Amino acid sequence: MSTYAFKATDLKGGQLHGTLEADTKQAVTDQLRSRGLIVLEIAEKKSLKDLNFNVWERVTLSDLAIVSRQLATMVSSGMTILRALFVLEEQVENRRLKETLIAVRKDVEAGLPLSDALARHPKVFNPLFVSMTRAGEVGGALEASLVRIADQLEKEDALRRQVRSAMVYPAVVVTVAFIVMIVLVIYIVPVFANVLQQYGTSASGKQLPAITQATVDVSHAMTGYFWAFALGIGAVIYAFIYWKRSAWGRPQWDLLRLKIPFKIGDIVQKVSIARWARTFASLSSAGVPLLEALDITGKTAGNLVVQAVMQDVIASVKRGGSISEPLAKSPIFPSMVSHMISVGEASGELDFMLAKVADFYEERVAASIKALTSIIEPVMIVFIGGMVGFIVIAMYLPLFKVYNQVQ
Repeated sequence: MSTYAFKATDLKGGQLHGTLEADTKQAVTDQLRSRGLIVLEIAEKKSLKDLNFNVWERVTLSDLAIVSRQLATMVSSGMTILRALFVLEEQVENRRLKETLIAVRKDVEAGLPLSDALARHPKVFNPLFVSMTRAGEVGGALEASLVRIADQLEKEDALRRQVRSAMVYPAVVVTVAFIVMIVLVIYIVPVFANVLQQYGTSASGKQLPAITQATVDVSHAMTGYFWAFALGIGAVIYAFIYWKRSAWGRPQWDLLRLKIPFKIGDIVQKVSIARWARTFASLSSAGVPLLEALDITGKTAGNLVVQAVMQDVIASVKRGGSISEPLAKSPIFPSMVSHMISVGEASGELDFMLAKVADFYEERVAASIKALTSIIEPVMIVFIGGMVGFIVIAMYLPLFKVYNQVQ
């Protein structure tokens, strides 16, 4: 039994506040109505032991895909939504998702449709999940909509894993390279500086070559003011994250990602198009209204450049125009995409064409990632060799000079 805080009015218009203990929100509503009160608001009160300390636990696309497919299976077997949610609560291992499903189940018990209950948790269930569920409820095909949701989430998860696996290698190499460079500058360079002093040169004098002097100065600065370097690096990282998430920095970052060299920008573009086409196809085939589907597709594409294009498409559709015309004017969408969408609109097979576009670009992403891996390996070798070689040359150059003078 839980404690609920309520807000209600009597027949004379006076407002009442208080708490009641009951099993569900519906039970609280029934008690208040039996007193002749009009219910305004009911909220469950949380005690300290009920507080959620799992804020860092993420609900992955894989978790949501499993939940959606299990729910579809239970609904198709004739099980009620309420009972299916009870079963899901017991099976889910992710604690944050479990708590969310409990809240959804309680809302359904109180009389809310499943889609409205899901919409109360936007951090777990995105607009695509909610809209496709609502379309399934309205059209009487909830099972089919849940299966489409699971398929969409599984394909998007596979796409993300492909991209992440390609980024692991360069991220590890760059991290190790910087650690090696820091170790060389802090521990190895000072040893060479002492050797140079023993041979009659000064670590701060003008006799050292320029690259040697610069390396020694950087080493002295890092060893003497390491805290300042650490704070500086932290400030740069914080500023970058703040800029990337800000309303004015996010569009710049999304546009910059499309222009990154070494085929990385090309992969970002293909991923955005594949995600856009797959999401649009899923929403359209589920019976979601076109304007709502376009709006959701733009918001879930993962790139504000695509979202801006979707606003142009929405404006075109409202004027009675086509979807393909604004796409043809956008540099992010290749001409093949706009032509295939145009054919789909003309033939009435837009869902089929969108699915074909998604399949094509998902395959292109996989091929581009393989090509990127073959390009990155020699680039990383040259990068690491260049850093280490610079420090080695900087340290040995004055020693060669001293040796020549001795000869």
